[in-house]
Amino acid sequence: MDNEKFSSYDEEDLTPISALNQYLYCQRRCALIHIEQIWTENLFTAEGRIMHDKVDTANRESRGNVRIEYGVPLRSFRLGLIGKADVVEFHKMDDGTWMPFLVEYKRGKPKPDNCDKVQLCAQAICLEEMLNVEIKEGALFYGQTRRREDVIFDKKLRTETEDAAKRLHELIASGVTPKPEYSKKCKQCSLLNLCMPKVCGKHKAANNYLAGVINELSD
Repeated sequence: MDNEKFSSYDEEDLTPISALNQYLYCQRRCALIHIEQIWTENLFTAEGRIMHDKVDTANRESRGNVRIEYGVPLRSFRLGLIGKADVVEFHKMDDGTWMPFLVEYKRGKPKPDNCDKVQLCAQAICLEEMLNVEIKEGALFYGQTRRREDVIFDKKLRTETEDAAKRLHELIASGVTPKPEYSKKCKQCSLLNLCMPKVCGKHKAANNYLAGVINELSD
């Protein structure tokens, strides 16, 4: 790990780890939440919150050579991130040490991009900084498939995670919310009615949108 790539952030500059996921999913959504402080729930976010709440309220467990901790606080001054791990499994190694293995819970199914993997990798980097260990892998558990997906924290994913953290801080520091671009993923976004991507998109003016609505009503 190259810790010289980043200057250390101050306590007041720490940003939620979950914002990385939001940033990679949609920069405008991330800005609406973390710059403009706008938030609302829909069915999907409510289901995800309930799943995380159940995990966070669970007790610690011990199963043979595995100790399981729930809702573990995380922080990295190098990446400027703070948050909480859903589950950290500590596996006892042959030399008597305990190796952390992170598990993040998601309500849906595996995504085509790396936003979930980056979030998990960021958690691992936080824990590495806190415990002075190297964590090689973790897992994502998806509620829709009811299966774990293993994630290897290789150099490529670590670089993507570090770059995303840097760009996330730059976005929030700018105080500028990007203009919307409508896509299929907008339909599941809890901020759809507040974002209004079809009205305020980069290539659409509000008067053109209203003209289209009037034409549809006239047909």
